[in-house]
Amino acid sequence: MKILVTAIRIFTGALFIFSGLVKAIDPKGLAFKMQEFFEVWSRDGFMPGVMKTFDANALTFSIIMITLEVVVGVALIIGWSKKLTVWILLLLMLFFTFLTSFVLFTNKIKACGCFGDCIPLTPIQTFTKDIILLVFVIFLMINLKYITPIAKPLFNYLYVIGATALVLFLQAHVLKNLPLVDCLPYKAGNNILELRKMPANAVQDKFEYTFIYEKSGEKKEFKADATPDSTWTFVDRKQTLIQKGSNNVPLITDFSLTTENGNDSTEDILNTKTEYYLFYIKDMEGYPSKGWNSDIAFLNTARNQNKKVYIVTAALEKVKAHFNAAGENKAIMDNVTFLTCDATVMKTVARVNPTLYLMDGALVKQKWSWNNLDTIKN
Repeated sequence: MKILVTAIRIFTGALFIFSGLVKAIDPKGLAFKMQEFFEVWSRDGFMPGVMKTFDANALTFSIIMITLEVVVGVALIIGWSKKLTVWILLLLMLFFTFLTSFVLFTNKIKACGCFGDCIPLTPIQTFTKDIILLVFVIFLMINLKYITPIAKPLFNYLYVIGATALVLFLQAHVLKNLPLVDCLPYKAGNNILELRKMPANAVQDKFEYTFIYEKSGEKKEFKADATPDSTWTFVDRKQTLIQKGSNNVPLITDFSLTTENGNDSTEDILNTKTEYYLFYIKDMEGYPSKGWNSDIAFLNTARNQNKKVYIVTAALEKVKAHFNAAGENKAIMDNVTFLTCDATVMKTVARVNPTLYLMDGALVKQKWSWNNLDTIKN
């Protein structure tokens, strides 16, 4: 029995550590997923005021959840405070199982983001995984006596403290820089125009269409291949899904670049034949402090490189005001064009605010966070 308990203990602990670290490389990704849940529950009328508060603090919850996953995984493997650890694991698994069952059975959210964007799982896969882990945790709780520490208490405390410090440091680093591993559609090396196309092996959904016609006050449904004669008047059409397709959604579906006049310039810009920059600034909230001037220095560098800069934002007037505030900025602004992009899309395009892309046509050549802009040289 002890061998079985040890095996399950190591497997469960390792999976929690892995799950936490996969999300720790991009904590904002989990925060955005949490916001999806909060927004859905708020729309459904479940404590909307509380959900709004939770939404505003989603990043804090994300950091706490990621840290907790890693730390309890480490604690389980080393046998630290086993009763507390297993109880926390049980509560976490009950919570995770509730979330994955909500995703699976309501279809209001596409995925739970259990392993971040790097390892996408279907709702049924995540739900099954959580049920298995829940059984494992209950098994460990029943057989708690077989869980023994691997080291003396002092060393186990140091292991837990070390794990906490390391995962917090990792998240602090990526919040100022870009995710350590970029698993998003806009990663360096990807062609945005190609990813806007339907995948080559797409299987389209199949629908059955029923037409409703009316005659002499009577409404009747007809199949598409058996519509009535001209004495009937068309009323409506119904569409019924009879076979779900697969791989029929492009990786990039809602990306667009709009001029100040409201014109969609996405295709024109992405078909540019020379290198240029896309400088993504979601809004001025959380923008680096007034003492930071690497953005202006970068614009000057881009002008010296003879590369066009497009500043893409979801808060046009505020961002324009920031760059036009100082008179000495006017010369370098001649090389800049402002564009707008949807704020939700910007969450995926630019995990850090602001984020800079070096583009070659539709190809993403390189990306920098605001913290690394000063590395760009003439």
